[in-house]
Amino acid sequence: MSKKLYPKARKRFGQNFLQDQSVIDDIIAAIDPQLGQHIVEIGPGRAALTTPLLQNSDQLDVIELDRDLIPLLRIQFAAHQHLTIHQADALSFDYRTLVTKHEKLRIVGNLPYNITTPLLFHLLAQSECIEDMCFMLQREVVERICAQPGNKQYGRLTIMVQYQCQAELVFIVPAEAFYPVPKVESAILYLNPYSHDRYIGGSVDIDALGKIVTQAFSQRRKTIANTLKRMVTPALILQAEISLKQRPETISIAQYVALTRLWLDSL
Repeated sequence: MSKKLYPKARKRFGQNFLQDQSVIDDIIAAIDPQLGQHIVEIGPGRAALTTPLLQNSDQLDVIELDRDLIPLLRIQFAAHQHLTIHQADALSFDYRTLVTKHEKLRIVGNLPYNITTPLLFHLLAQSECIEDMCFMLQREVVERICAQPGNKQYGRLTIMVQYQCQAELVFIVPAEAFYPVPKVESAILYLNPYSHDRYIGGSVDIDALGKIVTQAFSQRRKTIANTLKRMVTPALILQAEISLKQRPETISIAQYVALTRLWLDSL
């Protein structure tokens, strides 16, 4: 089906359609779809990734919110019995309903910039059914997610994602690869959820970690002792092997985990 038959990009859905074939090829190579894998594509749009994904997989679900695109996708892929199209909001979709037997999902997509953070958190809340994720996101967001302590981009999003996943910036995608051309560059992000506890003492409650980290970065120019003074005593901060004079962006994820565990134990 000609892409001309598809409707124009809609701003309220944050749509920017990928059209550069060399970039598409590079993304498919990064995903490396294989027969026998269950792949889920979020936001197929005009099917730039859907078509090559179908050529390399035998079970593909796509989730699309735009009702105008659904009938066109159904027409284009009518002959593909191993493709299932869901007209749904990716932010509220229950990905666990797609899992059969003991398989895990591989989730991919070109995510709208305006829903990136809540969608990532929604997916991570269901990470027990996810093998890995490969997304195209705004470059700045990917760099924040992959940042290391001491970097000015290191923050709440970094910690909450890296606590649960290995995160890697795979490559940069120029704005010219899309139509309409966005005002920002994109990047490919690879996320691999951890299957085991990585920290001494085991995992901590994710909501509790989120509260500590959110409060810590509420005034990132201040010391950790100042930003957390209403939640955590100086003694607990020192017990977590954190200096009272450290700023939030210099503290490692392991230290935040240790501090969260000590805070919970003190309640």
